[in-house]
Amino acid sequence: MPRNSPPAQPPASVATPASTLHFASGRAEAASAEVAVEAAVNIVYGNLPYAVMMATPSDLEDFVVGFSLTEGIIRSGDEIRNITVRPQADGIVVTVALAPGRFREHLARRRNLSGRTSCGLCGVEALADLPTAEARAGTAAAITPVAIAAALSALERHQPLHRLTRSVHAAAWCDRNGAILAAREDVGRHNALDKLIGARLRAGQPVNDGFVLVTSRASFEMVEKAAIFGAGTLVTISAPTSLAIERAKVLGLTLVCVAREDSARIFAGALANPVEAEAP
Repeated sequence: MPRNSPPAQPPASVATPASTLHFASGRAEAASAEVAVEAAVNIVYGNLPYAVMMATPSDLEDFVVGFSLTEGIIRSGDEIRNITVRPQADGIVVTVALAPGRFREHLARRRNLSGRTSCGLCGVEALADLPTAEARAGTAAAITPVAIAAALSALERHQPLHRLTRSVHAAAWCDRNGAILAAREDVGRHNALDKLIGARLRAGQPVNDGFVLVTSRASFEMVEKAAIFGAGTLVTISAPTSLAIERAKVLGLTLVCVAREDSARIFAGALANPVEAEAP
């Protein structure tokens, strides 16, 4: 996949006037706060608009690559020839040039989608249109509780936008020891995961030697995105839904939720025994 020079993009956060209210005295003091930017991102394939997603306007090339994979528009990053990012007054237009054969297949697949930061399936017109991954064919790396605890301990250092705004999600790729190799942030949890997936695809990095960590709940679409990407384990800070657990079991995805540095709940699959994982 060609690497374009970073386009000019709006800032990820802005300083905004705000008042600090003290409950005890009823007094309000003038102040300011960093607020996460939420922008309309129009994703266009060729000359055909496909989706408008509300997203944080950073790492947009990573975003559209991951989005294209998890939407089933591409099967690999090599099927994208070029990405152009054009900020406009009312949003951002991201135009994706697909390989000719892939674009013809895209033309044959009609779908209207209106993006929301709270839902990853808005606009799907029928149950048959739900994106679905395939069950794992290979063996994932053995992930230990120690590795998950290490990643959780380091996660805050990889969330600069969250430290500023306290209003965005993060998705991180961690190696089998829990070291965070890449992280992306966005106002939408699905967008953050798509950005992470896109970043790993563009870097050409393998996905069978680590796990995904996200700062959100585990829903159906988060499980599907992780599985389509090829991850063997998904760790989430919040709880799962019933369908997420069901799909994780079908897909052979280890699902670890309500993750804290000292505990977590395993809803599908199993973690490795630390002693066995360290054996040659």
